[in-house]
Amino acid sequence: MTIRFITACCLAFLFAGQFTSADDVDLQVGDAAPHFKTVDQDGKAWDSDDVIGKKTLVVYFYPAAMTPGCTKQACAFRDDSTKLKDANTEVVGISGDTAENLKLFEKAHQLNFRLLADPDGAIAKAFGVPLRDGGEIQREVDGVQHTLKRGVTASRWTFVIGLDGKIAVKNTKVDAPNDSQTVLEWLSKKQ
Repeated sequence: MTIRFITACCLAFLFAGQFTSADDVDLQVGDAAPHFKTVDQDGKAWDSDDVIGKKTLVVYFYPAAMTPGCTKQACAFRDDSTKLKDANTEVVGISGDTAENLKLFEKAHQLNFRLLADPDGAIAKAFGVPLRDGGEIQREVDGVQHTLKRGVTASRWTFVIGLDGKIAVKNTKVDAPNDSQTVLEWLSKKQ
């Protein structure tokens, strides 16, 4: 073996632990929530540090904007927004869609909370959410046909982050139309 080969093997071993994939992350209730930054449907910067410690934060990952299950889930959070705000809770939906796709989703369904773009899946990976390849769909909004492309497709998982910055709820078996009710039931038990 050459010195170059041995050095390369040693470096690979040393750095192997520096990079994580969704398979390497297994957040549990009580663990510190990952910090994350991205842009919302308006292209505005959004930082989890601006919310954690001030409000309970619901982070729900969904596969794709403007698809049936994801629309039911988003509309339920929309419809329950007053109850969630009354419980000092902010909701963010995260998908592999671009901010432009998310703006169309918001407009088509009058959504009233933040939708966050995660086109490379970095946020999903930080939470350990399984990812699949992205894709594209065609949707009509206000009589105009749009192609919505997404970089990745996340599994449907929901997390609730408490005021202490720790994972209070981890739901990996989300029932899309009832997700907001499940969150509200948990919030009512905590009060």
